[in-house]
Amino acid sequence: MKELQKSLFGGNTSNARQFGMIFTLVAIVLLFEILTGGLTLNPGNLISLVSQYSYILLLAIGMLMVIVAGHIDLSVGSVAAFVGIVVAQVMQDYAVPWFLAVLIGLAVGAVIGAWQGFWVAYVGVPAFIVTLAGMMLFRGGNQFIGNANTIPVPEGFRVIGSGFLPEVGPDTGYNNLTLLLGLVVCVAVVVREWRGRRTRREMGADAAPMWISVIRVAVPLAVIVFATLQFAGGRVGTSFPVSGIILGVLVVIYSFITRNTAGGRHIYAVGGNARAAELSGVKLKRVNFMVMMNMSVLAALAGMIFVARSAASGPQDGIGWELDAIAAVFIGGAAVSGGLGTISGSIVGGLVMAVLNNGLQLLGVGSDRVQIIKGLVLLLAVAFDVYNKKQGRFSVIDSLMRPFRRDTPTGPASSSEAGQERGKSPVAG
Repeated sequence: MKELQKSLFGGNTSNARQFGMIFTLVAIVLLFEILTGGLTLNPGNLISLVSQYSYILLLAIGMLMVIVAGHIDLSVGSVAAFVGIVVAQVMQDYAVPWFLAVLIGLAVGAVIGAWQGFWVAYVGVPAFIVTLAGMMLFRGGNQFIGNANTIPVPEGFRVIGSGFLPEVGPDTGYNNLTLLLGLVVCVAVVVREWRGRRTRREMGADAAPMWISVIRVAVPLAVIVFATLQFAGGRVGTSFPVSGIILGVLVVIYSFITRNTAGGRHIYAVGGNARAAELSGVKLKRVNFMVMMNMSVLAALAGMIFVARSAASGPQDGIGWELDAIAAVFIGGAAVSGGLGTISGSIVGGLVMAVLNNGLQLLGVGSDRVQIIKGLVLLLAVAFDVYNKKQGRFSVIDSLMRPFRRDTPTGPASSSEAGQERGKSPVAG
């Protein structure tokens, strides 16, 4: 068991560090599957779950980078609503094609992000204040442009929010493109583990025992195969949502950026120790500017996906989204002080909140009690992890932090050495 815990949660393969949170998600899913009499894992409910919460998970990607950099963004819901009403308006009043309207929406999000990023990075106003002002400013802008009315969007635009993979090929009883998508993901999981073992051998490092690799591959494969069959076996005309594909592509892209690029490392460096990062050559203002602008672009995309799914833009869109996104990031292992967190952890944290909300709704729990339970879950999840860290036990947050401790010694360190280590920038390693 010690070898299993060390290899799965304390090794150098970052995807293994997410298993603790994944196991928590699986436990919640199984609990609601039993309590709802099998409704939670019903194909129709799973498809609806991804379609309903994909925009919140999109926000969690951007919010993770903002929080890691040591900031917070309270304006994402209002920005999403503002972009949604602008896009709906230009399509209705100026007959702009939907694909061009999407580009306009992303451009508007970039401009808003540049505006907020300028105040944060170059003027020095705290992001909390800037985005609090943005929350009021763009909420009012939404109501001003739309005159507090609901504006419908054309059928073509709705594909990005309520569309599914089409039916192609022979009649297999399943959606063939969804089956193909699941196969590609399975192959990617196997190849990633194989490449990780090969890289460790080439570097002369000790590879984990083969049975550990088998577990690391078998568990995700079992989940992927089951989910693929459920999504592909839904009622005719439904399959894996297009919004879920957009989310998956962005998760892969942003995971690569945050883990394998200098820009991604700079974000963690700034959040860990901004002064040390700046002395190490990190352009502090540029990093802060980019994370704020990136957040608004993703908020714009999330707003358009929601409007496309709802078939209309309205004055109540986006209310409370920022709180759901922030909760997903913190449940996924991000630190309040910044410098710590992963994209995959935030997605899993978002799924925990989504499944919890969905399961309580299936049980007929009122919205008032749903909010109470979600708040308690957020508080207890973070408190329990912090407690485990203080007790020297396994901690999701602590395990997520290890990939970014390039200078952490493997053996015990003296108090003076520990103090020196805490003062180092993540980019100094």
